[in-house]
Amino acid sequence: MKPRHSKTLLAVLLLAIIVFVACKEDKTNYKPTSIGAINSLAVVIDNELWKGKVGDKIREHFASNVVGLTWDEPLFSIEQMPTQVFSGSIRNRRNILYVQKDSVNVAHVKTDMYAIPQKVGVVKGVTDEELIQNLEEQADKFITAYKNIELEVSQRNFLKSLNNETVLQDKFGIALNLPSIYRIDVRKDNFVWIERQIQKGTASLIAYEMPGDYFKNDSTLIRDIIRMRDSIGEKYIPGADVPGKVTHMRTEPAFAPSVFPAEIAGREAIEVRGIWDIKNYPMAGPFLTYIIKDAENDRTMVLEGFVFAPATNKRDDIFQLEAIMKTVRFLPKD
Repeated sequence: MKPRHSKTLLAVLLLAIIVFVACKEDKTNYKPTSIGAINSLAVVIDNELWKGKVGDKIREHFASNVVGLTWDEPLFSIEQMPTQVFSGSIRNRRNILYVQKDSVNVAHVKTDMYAIPQKVGVVKGVTDEELIQNLEEQADKFITAYKNIELEVSQRNFLKSLNNETVLQDKFGIALNLPSIYRIDVRKDNFVWIERQIQKGTASLIAYEMPGDYFKNDSTLIRDIIRMRDSIGEKYIPGADVPGKVTHMRTEPAFAPSVFPAEIAGREAIEVRGIWDIKNYPMAGPFLTYIIKDAENDRTMVLEGFVFAPATNKRDDIFQLEAIMKTVRFLPKD
């Protein structure tokens, strides 16, 4: 019996060692959840650099105006801090740009350095000129990394409480991760309007279909987009009741929308950012449209978000609508 007891004791000891090592590794690898307001950026840079041309270059890229808003709002809300205070919970910020003079000349993005999820853009250089060159070359890459993590965090938060109505599935064969705070406002044959209350106004999502060959010519693309939006606005989105005047949503005629190539749900798409207004009535706001080519169903699927909130910032409301629309899924037919 003695050898059997020895084997049992040895197995127990091995198990204890494995558990101890695993717990130790868990503690070693533990990282806190990242913190920070949506679309915020902690810029870690010495004060003198921040006040000079290096700081100017940072502001040029990371505090540039968001395209398509009714007034100037920065891409990120920036909080600058010198390197000597970059410690403790400050390191847990979700988006960080670390800029420092050093003996090396590098620029890259690090993932989950101090917290999860997290992106840290690191820029080092021997001189101001090297720092500026690295910022110029890497800014777009950094911005994409920060924006992607903001989208992921926002979309994960949506899952906590979803609107489970199936109107989009029933009408268009698509699904969105739509927060429960949004409510279905209008249901028509080829039009769904979803809305939620925000500070001093509303944030809206609309969905509709267009023929698969509606956008045939690149040379008339912007004109065709405006014509499409205005026809939908005239048919489904009325304005105020003004005696003797026709009022409805349209594309603000004084500002041509900005158009970018995109990919949504693995499909070729067009992103459109611009300003809407109400014809013959003083109302306006920003919109973001995704025009998605759905060749499988011989159609063009259109999703649009727009905000009405006079005298308030709208960047984060439009960003939330973007995050929602980018969860779209094209469901298989029965």
